[in-house]
This record gives sequence, structure tokens and C-alpha cells, in this order.
Amino acid sequence: MSAVSAEFQTERPRAYRAILWAGLVAGALDITAAIITNGFRGIRPVSILQSVASGLFGADSYKGGFKTAALGLLFHFIIALTAAAVYYAASRQLKFLVRHPVVSGLLYGVAVYFFMNLVVLPLSAFPHKITFRPAMLVTGLIVHMLCVGLPISLLIRRYSK
Repeated sequence: MSAVSAEFQTERPRAYRAILWAGLVAGALDITAAIITNGFRGIRPVSILQSVASGLFGADSYKGGFKTAALGLLFHFIIALTAAAVYYAASRQLKFLVRHPVVSGLLYGVAVYFFMNLVVLPLSAFPHKITFRPAMLVTGLIVHMLCVGLPISLLIRRYSK
């Protein structure tokens, strides 16, 4: 086995672990923050999860009960794992993402927030108008910085050489 092949074989499991852990932790923190912050506004956890599913099913997701809520949770973790995979892939080329994980992670959280709200949601079947009221904007940015970007960057760094 060549040296390149051996390095690839050891890098692959590390990459999968990095992406899996980063995505699961970020997904868990983000959905917990969404449930807590929206709970203060009187929105039930099931409705929050159904709103995630509404990206695919539109307004009908709110009629699907726990089934669409479960799908929303699955979709949420797929999105979080995708965010982790994108950061991991970028960190292979942009070494400062691993060398400076706190700054990089906080900025990545901002990027994820705006990408989701300005690209993903408008292209989906999400049935609500996207607004950037100051309090919601600040809360969303803080949550994405601390609960999405930062854990992803720190866990990717942990699994990097």
C-alpha cells in the first residue's frame, strides 16, 4: 500500500467522525435553542419541527402532526451535517479555519444564518415571509454563531491533524 493510500485510509474515518460529531452537536444545540427561544413566544416544539419540514411540504406540514415533526427533525440534522461537511471540506483547503477555530466558527455561524435565510428558505416551500426584525435577527445570529458555527469549527479542529 502506498503512503498516499495509507494516509487516505486513516483520513477518511477521521473525516466521517469529525463531520458526524460536529453535525450532531450543532444540530442538537441549534434545535434546542430554537425550541427555547420560540417557546418564549408561545410556539410549541412540534410546530418548530413542522416548520423545518415545511421547507419541503409547505403549509401542509402543519397538518401532519408528529409525523411531519419527526421529518422536520430528520431534515434539521441533515442540514446540520451538511453544514459540518461544508466546513470540513473548506478546512482542508483553508488551513486558518482549523488554526483559528473560534473566529472562523463564529463567522461561519453568521454565514450559515444568512445562507439559510437568503438562499435556502426562499428556494424552498417554506410558507412564511422571511423578515429580519432586529430582535429576531440578533437572536438568530447569536444562536447560529454559538450553537452552529462554533461547535462545528471546534469539533472539526479536534479531529484535524
